[in-house]
Amino acid sequence: MSEFRLHALFFVVAALGLAAGLLVPLAGADWLANPLFSAAALPVILLLAWSMLRDFLAGRMGVDAIALVAMAAGVALGEPLAATVVAIMYTGGNILEDFARGRAERDLKALRDRTPRIAHRAEGGNFVDISVEEVRPGDLLLVRAGELLPVDGALADPLAEIDESAVTGEPIAVQRAAGESLRSGTVNAGEAFRYHATAAAADSTYAGIVRMVEAARTAKAPFMRLADRFALLLLPVTLIIAGLAWFFSGDPVRALAVLVVATPCPLILAAPVAFIGGVSRAARAGVLMKGGAALEALSDVKTAVFDKTGTLTEGGARLAAIATRPNLGEDDALRLLASLEQASHHVLAAALVDLAHARGFTLTAPQTVKEYRGSGVEGVVEGQFVKAGSRALVMAENALPDWAHETVAKAEALSALSVFVAIDGDLAAVVLMADAIRADAPQAVAALRAIGLTRIIMVTGDDAVTARQVAATLKLDGVEAERDPAGKVEAIKAEEARQPTMMVGDGVNDAPALAAARVGVAMGARGATASSEAADVVILVDHVGRVAEAVAIARHARAIAMQSIMAGLALSGLAMVFAAFGYIPPVTGALLQEVIDVAVIINALRALKGPSLPEIRG
Repeated sequence: MSEFRLHALFFVVAALGLAAGLLVPLAGADWLANPLFSAAALPVILLLAWSMLRDFLAGRMGVDAIALVAMAAGVALGEPLAATVVAIMYTGGNILEDFARGRAERDLKALRDRTPRIAHRAEGGNFVDISVEEVRPGDLLLVRAGELLPVDGALADPLAEIDESAVTGEPIAVQRAAGESLRSGTVNAGEAFRYHATAAAADSTYAGIVRMVEAARTAKAPFMRLADRFALLLLPVTLIIAGLAWFFSGDPVRALAVLVVATPCPLILAAPVAFIGGVSRAARAGVLMKGGAALEALSDVKTAVFDKTGTLTEGGARLAAIATRPNLGEDDALRLLASLEQASHHVLAAALVDLAHARGFTLTAPQTVKEYRGSGVEGVVEGQFVKAGSRALVMAENALPDWAHETVAKAEALSALSVFVAIDGDLAAVVLMADAIRADAPQAVAALRAIGLTRIIMVTGDDAVTARQVAATLKLDGVEAERDPAGKVEAIKAEEARQPTMMVGDGVNDAPALAAARVGVAMGARGATASSEAADVVILVDHVGRVAEAVAIARHARAIAMQSIMAGLALSGLAMVFAAFGYIPPVTGALLQEVIDVAVIINALRALKGPSLPEIRG
């Protein structure tokens, strides 16, 4: 039997016993009322005693002990009506907590329930339905309109329209071109298409999400353990106050009233609901937190350490500037250059070819190609001899023409690589390619400062000149350049010694640093699996601004949990004082405590909405 049904059963038993005990005096059987009240409370007392014994053997002890003492004392002291009311309120509070937990977990459960189960695999010229567990990397799969993508893969057809909202939180469908990565759990929002699986189901994006959901449902945050420690302090305090009330008044009923208003404590209700609500709210924003522990740790960070490439910058070469000789258009120069670069293995070649395709150029195959490893390439394109590469290769000792001076001077300022292009022996163009700062990076840094982070630095393996220029543009507080993975870990440890630190990165080389930080945040939209596995928080949408939103959500959830706990404790403490002086009888105290519990649960559910932060959404 589920906990919800068990709590509901005992609630009904206690309520029926209360009703019967109140009605029998009308039939002239006053003597039967107290036995009925006692019989109604007894099953709840036994259930709670068994639950507490189980928790004690597991090394846990909480404020449920106060509820047990209150009910047992009510029966023993001849106040079974108060014991029955406590039983009703206790079981009713558990039902309310079960409902609140279910409400808070609804969005996470929706993710789990959407897990793809069927795939259509190409076999012998046909597509055959198979279980997703049977899919292997390299399989050609078909996804029909409206279907979920069963595993991660690469698009085999020219174009696909994908709804990624369930994974990234982005409401607008995106278009993917041939060869682009596709993630499991997303939906085909257009016509049927084919794609090649690149991972088995267990290693795909959606399976990772489900694992994180399960972690979020079962992990116990340090804050919640702190609540348990509060509970251990509250139990003796309650017993002392109850004992003093009895000692000075000589009335054991006052002690009973103190016990009644002290249970069940908001400590055991507010923290779980608020933290699960925060994790759920983050999931809707495309941010996966690996449980309440990750959320609480994120709420504490004061320093953010960013990787550069792929995190604060685009992570690939982009056209930064171009200059051409008179009478040669930029498009013509780029078309000839990209046609030649089709035959090159240089790191910039693919970027130049992609740029040409994006602009709709028709490229021609180069002839008689010769590549100078690390320096450039030459060949015949459209009947012209084209040479592209370093200044030394293309120009030798020749002076720059006037039209090229300004662009070449920009190269250092932009941290750009220069590609010199000669046509038939004369310099025809200078193309600057740079790893551009992400458009949302300045806004993300500003948002982190706005929500209270006091130090934001960058740690990167790139050269110092490039790193300093990026840091200066983003107005960071510091930069550590030319750091290998071990060096990044050292930098994280140094920052952690100052104050709680989070590391934000996206590559395999960031995984050790992500694991070393108080909180590791992986840009999982295009990052490596290793970094996502090492991280505590994964940003599924390709916007670095969501890092600030994740911190804001975590702080909001923690603040609500603390607010609910402190308000509940204050109200319970005040009620205990009034009860000790005889102003609150046991039955009234039980009703009053339930009002307090309902209030803190409703307040804790506010974590589901999260902070209003439209200005930092990417």
